[in-house]
Amino acid sequence: MVIRSTVSALGAAIALSVALPANADSNLTPVTVGHLVALDMAPLFVGVESGCFEQQGLAVDTRFFANPGDNNAALAGGSLDFNINPFTLPFFAASSGVPVRVVAAAGGWGVMEVIAQSELDLNSMEDLKAHVESGGKKLKIAVLQGDTLELIMTTELKRVGLSADDVEFIYFDDLLAMVQAFRSGVDILSHIKPYTSEMIEQGRATMLTNNAKAWADKAPNTVVSALQSTLDERPEVVESLLKGMLCAADIINNDVDKALTLLQGGNYYRVPDAVLKQAFTSAPEPISFTPDIESIQYVVDEMTKMGYIGGDIAAVDIFRTDMIESLEQ
Repeated sequence: MVIRSTVSALGAAIALSVALPANADSNLTPVTVGHLVALDMAPLFVGVESGCFEQQGLAVDTRFFANPGDNNAALAGGSLDFNINPFTLPFFAASSGVPVRVVAAAGGWGVMEVIAQSELDLNSMEDLKAHVESGGKKLKIAVLQGDTLELIMTTELKRVGLSADDVEFIYFDDLLAMVQAFRSGVDILSHIKPYTSEMIEQGRATMLTNNAKAWADKAPNTVVSALQSTLDERPEVVESLLKGMLCAADIINNDVDKALTLLQGGNYYRVPDAVLKQAFTSAPEPISFTPDIESIQYVVDEMTKMGYIGGDIAAVDIFRTDMIESLEQ
């Protein structure tokens, strides 16, 4: 997902914000959550549509941001109680002195995917290596520059003994433009579910790898963050939000058709139900919320080496996952 402050036209085109109903129960505690749109934000959306948050005493107002940098700024400025952003964004906030704390993964694994045009008949990174070694044409790969969607490719190329010189990276700063480029014939695309899922479901693409394979089964795409003051002054609200997300995850994990019906209520993804179902059922693990912090640190270290992230903030400095770990036991 995006780590820089560029507007995602894809998010703007396919997402809707859900406003808090005017007749919301006054006995509920109002909570605002900023978000983008990716498959791992489904627990937030299902939690709203199912009443899971209301059961925990919360009236959750979800606020869509096309730009993750703006999402970060809103949390830092106090206009949000929580936000859901790519896991790299809290590092930027922390390096600027903002006491952002990550309390959980957003929910969902293997959300970042690398897909290839189906006619290439590539089904793994090993197939890509065989293609290169056979002298096949140099393949073009659409990546978001300075982002985890670029790093997943460099990581996986290295794993199979290839380098960036064996392919041609086409750099983008717009998620929608990347999809359009793939539809126009770029050979390989590094992107996110459910939009990769849509092309796989349509038979246009095959999957080569994902962030679960590249880093760890529970390497996150996005995370749930709050300010340290929220953890100090309103720990019961943090716990209630996490319990609501656990409730929503239980629905998705155990009755995906019910989850799909609930998601229709907010028109969050604007892709067919068959696509969303494929995206959920192809996940490497059921939805849960305790991230693999070691894999996060690896990614941040690599992006620091590449010059995309500055500073020396460690994951252990900003991740506070003891509450979600206790709730998931």
